[in-house]
Amino acid sequence: SGGDMDGALDDAARLENKYSAVADALYRRAGSAGKAKKHIQNSFSLVREICRKPFSAAGEKIILAQGELIVTRLMYLYLAETGVHAALLPAVDFIRTDKCGEPDMRFIRKHARKAINGYPLNRIFITQGYICRNASGEIDNLQRGGSDYTASLLGAALDACEIQIWTDIDGMHNNDPRIVDHTHPIRNMSFDEAAELAYFGAKILHPATIQPCKDKGIAVLLKNTMDPKAPGTTISDRDDDSKSFHAVAAKDGITVIRIHSARMLMAYGFLRKVFEIFEQYRTPIDMITTSEVAVSLTVDNDKHIDEIVAELEKLGTIEIERNNSIVCVVGRMEHGDAGL
Repeated sequence: SGGDMDGALDDAARLENKYSAVADALYRRAGSAGKAKKHIQNSFSLVREICRKPFSAAGEKIILAQGELIVTRLMYLYLAETGVHAALLPAVDFIRTDKCGEPDMRFIRKHARKAINGYPLNRIFITQGYICRNASGEIDNLQRGGSDYTASLLGAALDACEIQIWTDIDGMHNNDPRIVDHTHPIRNMSFDEAAELAYFGAKILHPATIQPCKDKGIAVLLKNTMDPKAPGTTISDRDDDSKSFHAVAAKDGITVIRIHSARMLMAYGFLRKVFEIFEQYRTPIDMITTSEVAVSLTVDNDKHIDEIVAELEKLGTIEIERNNSIVCVVGRMEHGDAGL
């Protein structure tokens, strides 16, 4: 509507002014600032063009890509001004997802290597995190935290010896420092522990980041931009053999679904039917417990919950509980160890 469009254009103007002010303050040379501001103007011309059209998911994704495209250009120009020879590679040339929205590793490996081989004299390459193209060739993204994911996909594709992720905290802590006082960073952690903590609420890391690194055995370092000398956390295939728990994470907004059915008793194929319903609506299950006559499972994505419940009701009686939390404790714990 007209009012929404005016508001969007006002927001775009404010953002453009903010980026332009950064460009004015960042560079010593007028030529560098001019190039940066020209790129900013081009980006926001595109944003305004999209804002004037009816809303579309494709248009939204193009808008979401602009921040990465602008800041990588600003960084590239800044390095050039300070005498650092770098190459700026568009991520959309080599980060691509398949029809299921998963990274197309064969494509990424082939085209990332091709892009880098085009600059044989370069030691430093800059590219965007988060953004990609989908299987149809449209601008898309890797969703929340996708910059970390980009780093691990590229590291795996290029057989890197190490992947570093720089953030605003000294590594992975043993609990959420925004909620819990006196937390401390964990210096060494296994891939499995890090993946579990990321999946169950540790916001420092995108849950999907670990898998490409684990597949290739590439160590991941989590470092603190505000304190570069701090050791951070090293995530690798080296397991900590101290018998204790290492960290706790919590995931909120969890929906619990319970399925009661006498048909489960002595029946095979029941769980397959349950899983097929969730697969049909592309909704992952976090946790599951079963007894002879009931299944309890948890999901954090309730986008298709009504359709899922309608399908599940054909299998038995359904109960739903919303706004639960999962608390995840990781470490070397034997089931028989009491007192931990």
